[in-house]
Order: sequence, then structure tokens, then C-alpha cells
Amino acid sequence: MLDLADKVDQACQAIRAKWKKVPHAGIILGTGLGGLTDEIKVEAEFDYESIPHFLKSTATSHRGRLVCGTLEGVPVVAMEGRFHMYEGYSLKQITLPVRVFKGLGARLMIVSNASGGMNPNYTCGDIVVIDDHINLMGDNPLIGINDDKLGPRFPDMCAPYDRALGDAALEIARRENFAAHRGVMVAVSGPNLETRAEYRFLRAIGADIVGMSTIPEVIVAVHAGLRTVGLSIVTDLCLPDALKPADVNEIIAIANHAEPKLRTLVKGILVQDAKAAL
Repeated sequence: MLDLADKVDQACQAIRAKWKKVPHAGIILGTGLGGLTDEIKVEAEFDYESIPHFLKSTATSHRGRLVCGTLEGVPVVAMEGRFHMYEGYSLKQITLPVRVFKGLGARLMIVSNASGGMNPNYTCGDIVVIDDHINLMGDNPLIGINDDKLGPRFPDMCAPYDRALGDAALEIARRENFAAHRGVMVAVSGPNLETRAEYRFLRAIGADIVGMSTIPEVIVAVHAGLRTVGLSIVTDLCLPDALKPADVNEIIAIANHAEPKLRTLVKGILVQDAKAAL
């Protein structure tokens, strides 16, 4: 990890050469969820390959662009698409953009994803406000010699997701009259989806949703001192006794259809937190 600080600095310098503002938040948009960038007043944008040490996104529906500007009048940087372990990248590489958020001055990270719903009370298109997580990816982005400039050796994970902002997200959903739940996410490496036995296991250990992202970014956000909100759209139901083959095109379509709900939550959280910081 001892070369990470230099890599973060080089990426930040490249971004600051075109965009001088200090973002209040960094936003990561997952599968089918890039539409939020349409509402950002764009002041600079970068293809990932143009930023030092950023990766190329190869995942379906991930555009691979960093957008800098204002959302609801609040300065933000937004990743339109993310990187995944199943693309062959290390978790340190995948999570470098989170450290760039921090290096640019962000205080908050809002991260989103599409996930499989294992809780029988969920339905496709529902929003889950992530309350806690289980890392079953078989790796951790903090493994290696710790650089104390980036964060503590043993970051505490008793509350990786900001409880107050999670409550705010649920209140916004109630006000806007759409379904949102508080739940636990488990992350696996992928890229295959799980077997029926694996879904039973994951449900038995306390998970409500399953995905292949988000948790590495949140671990690094905690290490870096960023407050975090995690939002997931349930795009397929993973009920072992009623399981059907997953259709990637259908998953993306459900994410696209539910994306306006996510957009409403992100904007509401962002405005509330920015006002509280004044």
C-alpha cells in the first residue's frame, strides 16, 4: 500500500487540472444506474483511461466515465460505472477511486449497485438501504503494509454505513411512496451467480441481498474516513425454491426502470447532508 498515496495524488492532480472545486461527495453508480449523471451540471468529465491509475471498466452497462460538477447545487464527483474483482482487477486497484474522492476533499461517499434479493419480503425494483455487510469475496483491499497517511491499520467497522443518512433515505422513500428496506448485503467475487445451496447459506448467515461489488469500496471509505451511504436496487429474486435462470438484459432493464427512485434518494441525501455541513 506504500505506493498508493503517490498514485492517488497523481490522479487528483489530473482531475484538478480541469476541475478546481472541492466535492462534497463522491458517488459510485452501478449496473444500469448511470442515469443520475443526466442531472449533474457537468463542469468536467474524464474517460477512466485518461486518469492516471484508473482502470478500464468492462462490465455490461458501465460507461466508464468520471463526471465532475454540481447536483442540486452541491459539488460532486460521480463514477458512471465501476470496477469489479471478476474483471481480473485487484481490490486495491478497484478501490483507488474512493481514495481519490477523499484526496479531492469529499466528506461523503454514496455508493449504489444492483443486487439479488434473498429476503422473501423484497420484490424486483425495491430499494435496499444497506445497513451492514458481510465480505465473502475472499480478499480485502487493506491487506498489505498500512500507510498511516491514508488511514489506520485496524479501522473499526461497527458502523460502516451512516445510520442517520440511512434513516433519511428511508424517510424520503416513505414520503415519495415507494418501497425501501433496511438490509444486510453480502458480496461474493462472481462472475457466476450463486447456486440454490449457496443462496440458502447466504440467507442463513444473515444477508438480505447479494452482489459482486460495493463492500471493497466501503471498506476503503471507512479506512479513509469518508461517511458512507449504500443503496441497492433489487433486480432479481434469489429464492432457492423458486429459482429461475437470471437474464442479464432483464436485470439491467429492472435497474433502469427503478433508477428514478435511486436518483430521488441520492439527491435528497446529498442536499440534506450538504445543508447540515454549513
